[in-house]
Amino acid sequence: MSTGFIFDVDGTILDSMGIWMNVGELYLKDMGIKAESNLGEILFEMTMNEGAEYIQKKYNLNLTTEEICTGINNRVYKFYEKEAMPKPKVIDFIEQAYENKIPMTIATSTDRPMIEAAFKRLHIDKYFKKIFTTTEVGHGKDKPDIFIKAMEEMETTPKQTWLFEDGAYSIETAKQLGIKTIGIYDPASEKDQEKIRNLTNIYIKNWTEHKTLLNQIQNNK
Repeated sequence: MSTGFIFDVDGTILDSMGIWMNVGELYLKDMGIKAESNLGEILFEMTMNEGAEYIQKKYNLNLTTEEICTGINNRVYKFYEKEAMPKPKVIDFIEQAYENKIPMTIATSTDRPMIEAAFKRLHIDKYFKKIFTTTEVGHGKDKPDIFIKAMEEMETTPKQTWLFEDGAYSIETAKQLGIKTIGIYDPASEKDQEKIRNLTNIYIKNWTEHKTLLNQIQNNK
């Protein structure tokens, strides 16, 4: 039976959650506005457009959502283009899956240009059949649309599909579809670790376990 892998990016492939937890605050700070203390958590589960709308309304900004999105994107694009690094050993696992002819797709809340810039610099873009973004799909990962599109691209059923993810709400959505899940630890989701452990078929603290992970997946039918 064929298998397909869907990967989240931030906190799963890239060690990049820090920029997203702080970007709203940094963006507002540039305009002399003090953000609420939990803004990063609020924006975490939103698409870029949803986050821009929230900031616009909450802070009464005389800017369009498009202008806010542009400002935020410019703030973080260079991070992906120049700085974002992969989590240790994750590329080894991706290469291993590729060598085993397992189709792989991306399901991310980050806009395409940022992901493509980072993947090109890290030379991992060739491994993925397609990148799906929540902005392009039109719904966040609290809705199943992005995972359905990824499965269609790989021509796999939920039972044949594995999601690699560090966010609890995304894992919940995938589980509801019948997709098998692998929880990846990331400090940004510290408070959800017990929940993630309970939700997922397999849980890993880091990618140093990559050599045995593929066997675990193949044995977890």
